[in-house]
Amino acid sequence: MTLSVADFIRQEVPDWDEGVVAMARFKAFSGQRSDWEARFLFWRELIIKVARHLDIIIISASEVGKWFVQRGVTPLCIDHVLLEMCNTGDIVRSRDLKDPSSSHLHHMFKQVMNLVSTSLSGPQSTIEDRLILASLVQERASQVVGILSESHWTSSCVITTAKFQSLCKGNDEAAAVMSYLSGCGRARYLSINKKDCIEGVKLSLVPAVVPATSSLDYDTLRLVWTLERLQHQLEVLNQRYENARKSALALVKSGSKQAAVGYLRHSKSISESRTKCVSFINRVDEVLGLIADAESTKKVNEAIQIGARAIKENGISMEEVQICLQELNEGASSQKQIDEALQLPPFSYLDMEDEEVEEEFKRLKEEIGEVKVHETVPKNASKAAQEETQELAQSLSKGLSKLTLEPA
Repeated sequence: MTLSVADFIRQEVPDWDEGVVAMARFKAFSGQRSDWEARFLFWRELIIKVARHLDIIIISASEVGKWFVQRGVTPLCIDHVLLEMCNTGDIVRSRDLKDPSSSHLHHMFKQVMNLVSTSLSGPQSTIEDRLILASLVQERASQVVGILSESHWTSSCVITTAKFQSLCKGNDEAAAVMSYLSGCGRARYLSINKKDCIEGVKLSLVPAVVPATSSLDYDTLRLVWTLERLQHQLEVLNQRYENARKSALALVKSGSKQAAVGYLRHSKSISESRTKCVSFINRVDEVLGLIADAESTKKVNEAIQIGARAIKENGISMEEVQICLQELNEGASSQKQIDEALQLPPFSYLDMEDEEVEEEFKRLKEEIGEVKVHETVPKNASKAAQEETQELAQSLSKGLSKLTLEPA
């Protein structure tokens, strides 16, 4: 169980409740720096420790003040401490961070660090700011890179901004981490402004500057973005499939078999859409895997050429992907069509035989409560869809095998 802030502070500072000592710590800073330097270091370290304990990297003066309230009194020196932390580079103000979508993002962190030492004029300027703890940003950046390294075996990777934000705690934190990594040269912002605005990040997963962006990076970003959309769509289809089957079973149990038929037909339609969705996921994932293999086994320039050829010659056209997504969206939002169908005369709209319907009813009772929908090709997926995916993988593999391999 996580300790409360008050208990954590008492654990870190054994003499926290001693009246005379606490009174001396809570005084405002006055005189020469040498007079309050020790107290400043005490508060600076305590602020960082509490923020780390709370697993946050962005704070405000008002929040920090509440952490240390004692007998209804807030430390009089907190604003001054935060100001000094800004001046020494321990804190970066969020107002000085540029929009993460800026094409000059890789210059952000250095510019901010240069600005904070000259742009603050007094403690009041920090009160309404969101303040970013620089040392904790570095720790969070290391965590993000570590998580990505576990799922990527290459020295760099391309992910969507949505994925990057999911590894952080919200957009503000993601912007701070991105600015730090960009300032270190380990991240580059990517954007594709066509029909859909696709944003992403190219990250170095090793202690080195991230390679310059190439056309392959943008192609990879589009594929990764497409894969995430397909996976989200699959989750929606899975949920709707389960709901349709459960609704059908409930109607069967209540004796409303005619109404249940509509849900059976709907579940069958969803199953077909789900099969198509999984087929596309497998195809996109296959291409991304081949690109990653090429990058990990060849020199960078060769990997770029190979990956580009793999996409252009054997990959998936974006038009085909868009058509698939459109079809899936139409299938997933067909509840209105079901309602209309249920209003028609019984069975007049079905392409299912009576025996098939009865068989479905029988299977329903066996399936509900046991069916587990996984993000793999369903058992009833068409053989043609599986063969198509296999042929694509074989075609790409043959294309790559014709090129001479050299050590990376």
